[in-house]
Amino acid sequence: MARVEFERLLEAGAHFGHLRRKWNPNMAPYIFGEKKGIHIIDLNKTSAKLEEAANAMKSIARGGKKILFVATKKQAKDIVADKVKPTGMPFVTERWSGGMLTNFATIRRTIKKMATIDRMKTDGTFENMSKRERLQVMRQREKMEKNLGSVVDLTRLPSALFIVDIVKEHIAVAEARKLSIPTFAIVDTNSDPTLVDFPIPANDDATKSIELITDVMIQAINEGLEERKNDKTAVDEGAEEEGEASGAVEGTEAAPVAAAAEEAAPAAESGTDATA
Repeated sequence: MARVEFERLLEAGAHFGHLRRKWNPNMAPYIFGEKKGIHIIDLNKTSAKLEEAANAMKSIARGGKKILFVATKKQAKDIVADKVKPTGMPFVTERWSGGMLTNFATIRRTIKKMATIDRMKTDGTFENMSKRERLQVMRQREKMEKNLGSVVDLTRLPSALFIVDIVKEHIAVAEARKLSIPTFAIVDTNSDPTLVDFPIPANDDATKSIELITDVMIQAINEGLEERKNDKTAVDEGAEEEGEASGAVEGTEAAPVAAAAEEAAPAAESGTDATA
């Protein structure tokens, strides 16, 4: 991944932090200065941290693992949903349900319940229910789908989390830490960067800042998936060539044996005639 240019981060307003009185002391290494009571984030460090996070994200995607995106704040939810959906990665943009990671077995049961309701539509069960009962069941399913987002596609715990605003999503951060799941996050000056594995110091309120950083993460994922596809193709081609080579060697070895068998055949017939 190429490093994101300083100018692009500046144009996106990624350098604007929170008011000085709201700062978290652990963000001190990433703060360049202060202007009119607002902390200014050092974009050189943002660029370096973003590159580091993107390389790690690419490696995870190349391994065929899932990365869960969490962004329920108003400024970020639509941006993240639109950009993540094409990659096939799961995301939560409505509400983080407590225990979504630490109580994943219960979440899986809820997902199975949704699947059961879907089957009821096709197996004729709905036809035997009253209109009111059908409406209640469908409302229940819509609520579950809204809360779970695309987590319904997860069959196991994600390998990493990408979070926008760790202050708002503190429950998700706590659950990931408890399960030792790597975390990537945009951390503003009011956040504690020590709580995540790959902090990206930047404005987590401005839509342009969120969009730029999310774009970089999505690009890293796409590159990782593309490399995984190429690796798989190379392995398949290598196996095919090896199979062809083995067949050629077997054919070469079989030729002398066949020739010897042909020479032995007349001799065997002569021996039979002599005996008779």
